[in-house]
Amino acid sequence: MNRKLVLSAILILLSVSGSFAQQISKEEMLFLTPLWQGERFDDGRPKVSDDILRRMRDVTHDEAWAVMKNAGYKYQYADNWGLLINSDSVLVGRALTATFMPGRPDIHDAIDERGKKEGKRGQNSWPVDLLQPDDVYVVDQFGIHNGGPTIGDNVGNAIYAKSGNGIVYDGAVRDIVGLKEIGGFTSFVSSYHPSHHNQPGDLNTMLIGINRPTRIHQVTVMAGDVVLGRDGAVSFIPAHLAEKVVVTSEVVRLRDMFGHERLRDGTYTAGQIDTRWSDEIEKDFSQWLTAHMDELPIAKEQIQEILKNRTW
Repeated sequence: MNRKLVLSAILILLSVSGSFAQQISKEEMLFLTPLWQGERFDDGRPKVSDDILRRMRDVTHDEAWAVMKNAGYKYQYADNWGLLINSDSVLVGRALTATFMPGRPDIHDAIDERGKKEGKRGQNSWPVDLLQPDDVYVVDQFGIHNGGPTIGDNVGNAIYAKSGNGIVYDGAVRDIVGLKEIGGFTSFVSSYHPSHHNQPGDLNTMLIGINRPTRIHQVTVMAGDVVLGRDGAVSFIPAHLAEKVVVTSEVVRLRDMFGHERLRDGTYTAGQIDTRWSDEIEKDFSQWLTAHMDELPIAKEQIQEILKNRTW
């Protein structure tokens, strides 16, 4: 067979199967994220804009949950984390997912051998190698505790160096003191244990997928989802809903500011503000936005966009 044809066939095969052991193919990524119409990484993962990520830091879980619920996404919120690192900070970024399962020698060894042919060692580092700035490493480690940690302070530093973010990790981590010393490593973790996974004679974990849909508590997480971690919990926002979540949050904040001001000065009663606003109040709100545009905590451009889309 012609050498060029052989090379072309190999390149097509790599494109279909993914260029990295256990990584989802670009075609499958596009297939599973059809509602995202924006920019993507080279591997097809949705790339929500830096501007939306920046604005997402002010969004609350209540606001994100309401938008997602109304869109039919009822199970995108995960709480009851056993361990929080830098819990006073907000974690925001694009999800890069990894799925581990209990170790089974034949499957583990087949996966490992394929990785070695690609020059890879140590399955727990494979997803870390793919992290980009503003990613959040989201890992289903099936909640394993004793003998489970695949992340300690060495891997934690590598994660932070690549992403500038922490992790969402359904399992145990080790080296907790060292992890807490990484500035900005805001993380949500199931537990801490001083042991390590896959000790000699104890094959207990294996990497099944990278950037495939994965499960965190009751949530199905897709690579490219926007991770919002704050106040002890994590919301996973589908990429195509991220802008709507941010804009809705900004409108809610502005309406609250207006409503509180009008309540304090006695213009309206609590009953008028707590129910559906009348046309008169809506007009007053639009005029208030215009008058205070340069003073409000939302960018002027965003307020102008809100006013443009209003009927008043």
